[in-house]
Amino acid sequence: MRISFDQVHRVMHRAVERGMALRDSDELYKYVSIDEKAISRGHEYASILSDELSGIVIEVSKGRTKESVDNLCIKGLSEEQRGAVERICTDMWDPYIYAAKEYFGQALHCHDNFHLVGYLNKAVDKVRRREVKLHEDLKRTKYLWLKDTNNFTDKQYATFEAIRGANYEVSRAWQVKENFRDIQFRQENYQSALSIYMLWKQNALRVNIPEINQVVEMFDRHKKGIVNAILTGASNARAERLNSSIEEIKRIGRGYRKFENFRTAILFFNANLKLYPHENQ
Repeated sequence: MRISFDQVHRVMHRAVERGMALRDSDELYKYVSIDEKAISRGHEYASILSDELSGIVIEVSKGRTKESVDNLCIKGLSEEQRGAVERICTDMWDPYIYAAKEYFGQALHCHDNFHLVGYLNKAVDKVRRREVKLHEDLKRTKYLWLKDTNNFTDKQYATFEAIRGANYEVSRAWQVKENFRDIQFRQENYQSALSIYMLWKQNALRVNIPEINQVVEMFDRHKKGIVNAILTGASNARAERLNSSIEEIKRIGRGYRKFENFRTAILFFNANLKLYPHENQ
């Protein structure tokens, strides 16, 4: 259309401003998530508040500090809307835990399965990297321990089974991770959810692998949020799908030097806003 990137951004900015102004301030959200997204390859992040049921983005804030989440929660939702939230899902990042307590104190706070399994995956890879120095056959197997076995090729499955049969620590660490993945998230009552978590914890500690023990200790510090997730089945799955959409926005836009342009693009495509001028009339 023979227009510049700056012209496109100005059109998008105006459309998003219009759409955000037209948002229904009386709309209530029962389940919300706070998640992060890397803006660049450095250590720049955006914090994203989204509706767990619909998957729409409510607001985006620069950074993932206490000030960032203050801005995110106050700007994204009115006091009445925050008070209507029944469940909030976050990872174990301290400012997000702070936000859950400060702005959604009446809501059930959950740490979702996706991030929890992610911590265990990192621990399994640490074990592999330690053991690969002693066992040649563990070289080039990183993704075998992280990939779902249902998606293995025949060759990958044969390689994986041969290594697992050698009874390395990485095999036992992987089994601890898989045991957690197999937990049935959505239980009838809190006591049942707690019993399931405690059984997993006991089995994990029995394996006695330092990297796994560290994760178990971290999980135990945040036990209530984890058990709440096991109880309710709460998940940041929609937030993770949003992450994929946002990654595509970054790819097509070839990166964003200005946060405001990045925020606008996220809201333009993922906030379900009324963007057209005629919708004002």
